[in-house]
Amino acid sequence: MKLSARDANRYFSKPDPDRTGLLIYGPDAMRVALKRQEVIAALIGPQGEEEMRLTRIPGGELRKDPARLGDALKEVSFFPGPRVAFVEDATDTAAPSILAALEDWAPGDAQIIVTAGQLKASSKVRKAFENHPRTYAVGIYNDPPTREEIEADLKGAGLKNIDREAMTDLANLARELDPGDFRQTCEKLALYKWNDDLPVTSEDVAACAPVSTEAALDDVLNIVAEGRAQELGPVMRKLQAQGVNPVTLIISATRHFRALYTAASDPGGAAAGIARMRPPIFGPRRDRMLRQASSWGAPKLEEALTGLTDTDLKLRSAGQHAPDMALVERMFLRMSMLARR
Repeated sequence: MKLSARDANRYFSKPDPDRTGLLIYGPDAMRVALKRQEVIAALIGPQGEEEMRLTRIPGGELRKDPARLGDALKEVSFFPGPRVAFVEDATDTAAPSILAALEDWAPGDAQIIVTAGQLKASSKVRKAFENHPRTYAVGIYNDPPTREEIEADLKGAGLKNIDREAMTDLANLARELDPGDFRQTCEKLALYKWNDDLPVTSEDVAACAPVSTEAALDDVLNIVAEGRAQELGPVMRKLQAQGVNPVTLIISATRHFRALYTAASDPGGAAAGIARMRPPIFGPRRDRMLRQASSWGAPKLEEALTGLTDTDLKLRSAGQHAPDMALVERMFLRMSMLARR
C-alpha cells in the first residue's frame, strides 16, 4: 500500500508493529536514513539494537545470499520484544530475496524495513510493497518540510516554549538546511537553552544557526551601510593585515547591498523583502538590515551598486595601477558618505 506524505509522517512516529514491512525510498539518502531511523526506533525502542532485536543486511549481499533475509525473519533474540530485519540500499537485484521474504512472513516474525534510492514505478521491490496488503511504501522527496515535521524535530530536541518570530525563523531555517543539519541545530538550540525557562527568541536561533561564510565581513559592511566613515580606516587596516582579498570585499559588499536593494524595492515594503530572503536572515542581523534598507532607500542603493560594479571592473582591469585595497577603501568611504545624505 502507498502512504501519502502526510500519513507517512504520522506512521513513522507511531508504526503498526503487526505489519509485515515498510519500504522507504527516495533520491536523498540523508532524508531516507532519518525516516528509517525514526521508524525503527519507534518499533524496537532505544535499546532494541543493543538487545539484538535489529538485523542489518546490506542490499547487495542478498544477491550472494538470497536466504539471509528469510532467516533473519525467523531468528529469535535473547531478549523479548519486537524485532526488525533492515535491508539497506536495496535495488531490484535484491528483489527475489525480498519478495520471497514477504511471501514467507508470518505473525511473530521480524518486521521488514527496506530502504532504497530512487525507484521507478516499474521497480519490482516498489511494486511488491505497494501491492502487498500488509506492507507500506513511502517515497521521500526533496520537498520543503511541513509544519508537522518541523514541530516533530523541535519536540524531539525538547524545545516547546518558542515565541512567534523564533518559530518563523526556525521554519525558514528548516527549508534551507538539510534535515540532518536542521536536527543538529535544534539539538544545539536545546543545549543553548538548558535550564532556561524563557521562550526561545530570534536571538537564540541566530546564535545557534550555522554561520555563513559572509559573516566574517559583517563588521566592515555594517560600518559602510550605516555611514560610520570615521570607523572605516582601522577596520580596513585589520582586514588587509589578515590577508583579505580586495575583490572578496567588493563581492561581499555587492551581495550585501543587493540584498538591501531587493528589500527596499519590494512592493510589500522592506520588512516583506527581508522576510523573503534566501538563505533566511535571523534575529538582530535581520533587524539591522531592515534599518539599513529603510534608511538608504532604493535610489541610493542603486547608486551604490553602480559604484561597486565600477570598482570591481577596475580591480579586474589589466591597466589598473592604483593599489587595490586603496580603491576599495575609497569606494567604501564614498558609500559611507552617501549613507548620510
